[in-house]
Amino acid sequence: MNQAITQPANRQIGTVAMRWHGSSLELLDQRLLPDQEAWLRLDTAEGVARAIRDMVVRGAPAIGISAAYGVALAARGASGDHWKDQIQQSIELLAASRPTAVNLFWALKLMSEKLQHCGTAADAAEQLAAAAIEIHQDDLAANLAMADHALAHINTDRPVSVLTHCNTGALATGGYGTALGVIRRLHETGLLVNAYADETRPWLQGSRLTAWELARDGIPVTLNADSAAGAIMASGKVSWVIVGADRITANGDVANKIGTYSLAVLARYHGIGFMVVAPASTVDMALACGDDITIEEREGSELRQIRHLPMAPESVEVFNPVFDVTPADLIDAIVTERGVVERPDSERMKTLFL
Repeated sequence: MNQAITQPANRQIGTVAMRWHGSSLELLDQRLLPDQEAWLRLDTAEGVARAIRDMVVRGAPAIGISAAYGVALAARGASGDHWKDQIQQSIELLAASRPTAVNLFWALKLMSEKLQHCGTAADAAEQLAAAAIEIHQDDLAANLAMADHALAHINTDRPVSVLTHCNTGALATGGYGTALGVIRRLHETGLLVNAYADETRPWLQGSRLTAWELARDGIPVTLNADSAAGAIMASGKVSWVIVGADRITANGDVANKIGTYSLAVLARYHGIGFMVVAPASTVDMALACGDDITIEEREGSELRQIRHLPMAPESVEVFNPVFDVTPADLIDAIVTERGVVERPDSERMKTLFL
């Protein structure tokens, strides 16, 4: 079954990161952008897990959706008396692909629960594919709702400029974007002057992906070095910093791409609003605060090299965390499809998520 994702009227979804064909999943290889637009066709859960681990696909919502499709592929290949165990093993393999993005575990939990109600391997193949498609469609609908909630909160009748970090657009989600979805919506309504995109070292998701995605869709964007963000804020050019999240804890602390914490500190100093936009599946009420989040660290060649070109001595020690944690008291608003939590803390988070 080849399931199309419907584009709502007057909403520009943008370039999608994945295409489901029923017997295979195609992922846009984001490691090759902007030089090449190459798609990888995967027909096993093992292949999907490898693609997540190797950052063929990235962005918390897109990782969760891809993993769900990986489970659906596992169900297609399961057989014999132990078909359910085979699928469960694939779920565990997918869960081990990235440790920080809570959407991954949220999606796999839904798929595992669906699996328990399947009576046969054939039933599992059909039901799990349908569940993965539903997760994908629900994410797109959530993106659209988040954009509207964010605009209501920004509440401006004059065009504004914003600054963003990493990539949180159609490439990182089910199709529209979280933080970039808000930027998209500002543009659609004539309220965007410009989006400043941090380059986002070391994987350069801002320059390779965000700048590419926004320019491709005709949305005004200026690429800047990460270290220029403070100067841009000091110039008075931006009204908001708008970012995504990979995990949000019960007190409103946010784990996001490394460098986000620095932006929050700079925004507070300059009196600029700091907004986090992420689906409710990113909120992990089981974790009390940011200290409880496992922060993924990757190997040092990502800093020592850029596309295999040496940029530092091979022997130098490297600190390469993928994420940092922004304390809740530096955040002005957390926006999900359920609504907005202003000045988040444990009590305010409970109003939407318990």
